[in-house]
Amino acid sequence: MTFFGLRPLDAFILLFYIVAVLAVGRWLSHKVKGENDFFLAGRKLGKWFQFFLNFGNMTDPGQATVAASSVYRQGAGGGWIVMIPLLMSPTYWFLPTWYRRVRLTTTADLFDDRFGKRFLASLYALIIISVGALSIGLGNIVAFKTLAPIMVKPAAEYTAREQQVVHDYAEFVQLRQSRQQEKLTPPQVARYETLKDLYDRGFLLPYVSYLSPLPFYLSSTSLIAIFLVLGGLQASALVDGLQAVLTIVVSFVLVPFGLHRIGGLHELHHKVPDWMFLIFGGANAGEYTWYSIAAFLLVSMVGTVGATASMAVNGSATTELAARLGAVTGGITKRFVTIAWCMCGLIAIALFGPNLSDPDQTWGLLTRSLLPMGMIGLMIVGILGGKLAYLGANSIALSALVVRNVYRPLLPGKSDRHYMIVARVTIPVFLLVGVTVAVYMGSVVALTKFMIVILVLWGAPIFLIFKWRRLTDMAVRIEVIACLFFIAVIPWIISSTPALRQAASLTVMTTGNAGSHVEPVPVFFDEVVHLNPGDLNSPREGVGHFNIEVYLLSLMGMRVAKFNSAGLLAARYVVDALLPLILLIVLSYFTRPADPERVSRFYARMKTPVLNDPAADTAAVQASYADPTRFDQTKIFPSSNWEFTKWDKLDTIGFLACCASVGVILLIFKAVLMLGS
Repeated sequence: MTFFGLRPLDAFILLFYIVAVLAVGRWLSHKVKGENDFFLAGRKLGKWFQFFLNFGNMTDPGQATVAASSVYRQGAGGGWIVMIPLLMSPTYWFLPTWYRRVRLTTTADLFDDRFGKRFLASLYALIIISVGALSIGLGNIVAFKTLAPIMVKPAAEYTAREQQVVHDYAEFVQLRQSRQQEKLTPPQVARYETLKDLYDRGFLLPYVSYLSPLPFYLSSTSLIAIFLVLGGLQASALVDGLQAVLTIVVSFVLVPFGLHRIGGLHELHHKVPDWMFLIFGGANAGEYTWYSIAAFLLVSMVGTVGATASMAVNGSATTELAARLGAVTGGITKRFVTIAWCMCGLIAIALFGPNLSDPDQTWGLLTRSLLPMGMIGLMIVGILGGKLAYLGANSIALSALVVRNVYRPLLPGKSDRHYMIVARVTIPVFLLVGVTVAVYMGSVVALTKFMIVILVLWGAPIFLIFKWRRLTDMAVRIEVIACLFFIAVIPWIISSTPALRQAASLTVMTTGNAGSHVEPVPVFFDEVVHLNPGDLNSPREGVGHFNIEVYLLSLMGMRVAKFNSAGLLAARYVVDALLPLILLIVLSYFTRPADPERVSRFYARMKTPVLNDPAADTAAVQASYADPTRFDQTKIFPSSNWEFTKWDKLDTIGFLACCASVGVILLIFKAVLMLGS
């Protein structure tokens, strides 16, 4: 007996978890007395809660889907899509201090506080709120694509259309295998191209699921909305404690079951090509080589400063040290979990072969194929809990932006109770918008890449706010609007206009290398398919995001069609990372500086260490206001506008420890990949 594809024990575990989450939210609702409690948990979260909050915010189990999908496509090197933050771990020792010392509630408050003008704060809030909908949509898509393969229909219940979809998928797999062996006849080649168009559009499936996108999005989102509305950030942090344990369990449990099924590590190496065990790929590697990883790291370092939840997560810490330890330990623990995710991607290749129609469903297929009753229920709970943890801090941060930086400036003077009602109402609204986004978005990997890029719009100015006195309000306005059009609006227009996405000059493919088994990839779009899947003579059109950065380089005379997929990715990220910084620095020298007194007070507060006693901390900040130069001896460049400060003993020890941790984890990752070779 099954319940929507779940056996009784698995269904019971899922039901028990839902009831428990609602009970916790109800219990914590009595502890929320105002905005400070709701948005920042009263700034009372110590080291352990900071670890749980950071780990939960960084380690959505749904990222296992992203990692396993990317590794399934491109080998171990594909794991860099979630491993890149490992190389950023040393910066986590410093970033939390910046957000804690600024002593603000939302990241938008930075612009108001630094420049004394609300326009940028409101603009940041409006754009990040819009981008936040993409983030919430991503969480929905990841959870669905992970759970859908677990709750599958028996073949006897298929409709005629569903039977045809599954049959066409099986035919495509067989034709692709024959094509790789160069055994296709001309009619079979035509049939292969027709089915490949359907495959690229996601229309071919190896199974049919009971789970439908919209009902799943609405039901799971309703659970999260009720929980967050009741308990705020403190509820999210508490559940993140349990979620940390669940995430570790569900991340590692598939590895031993998978290795047992395929016959051990030796069989894994026998069934999976050698180049797929290389961290930096090889001749047949996809997007992740040393140079594309370096570009990925550059854009991530700029973008992570603008992460939506940074102020909420780090600002909720009791002390700077608690914020630092939470960020570093949460981030490093995630990297160990990521190694397990990458191993699961390799195991999927050995089990299913290279022809899954939607690699984003790799994790769910492994769960259904490998885990016994009870463990499947635990996996589902882990994925749903991960969705709650991922959306929790982000939804609270977005709610704070609405109330403090959009609603309150428009309607000032209302009661605290009124603003709390608005804060609670905005959470289900955001989650509902995220459902809408999820319905119209497809690829998890493509959306993840776009989210990384869009954060650079604000990451660059926020970094310079913290570290450069000469930055001007007008420079930030021009940079944000110009880059928004360049990175988001223009690509959307091109992708949405049939005449443009079907233009022959924009649907070109890479030329490829003679003798390589790697198929050419689109130069400017995520995918290029025939307009009519049944007619191979029909025009081609681009599908997905238009990579305007690569197109810009082509206009400058670069022969981008000769790039491989790694070169295309690197080119895109280098442009995205450097363009905002160059614009900000150049424009700041041609626009009027901010009020010097306001700027001095800002950096005086930024250099004042946070004290555990709120009254003593307030007194220390006032002393810095009275003498803004009292910490100037800590500046590395005393006579410049750059606010880089000298490290103390704790800074040095923490940085070196983080660097050592990065090296250890990379060595462990390499050693794990070599086992059984």
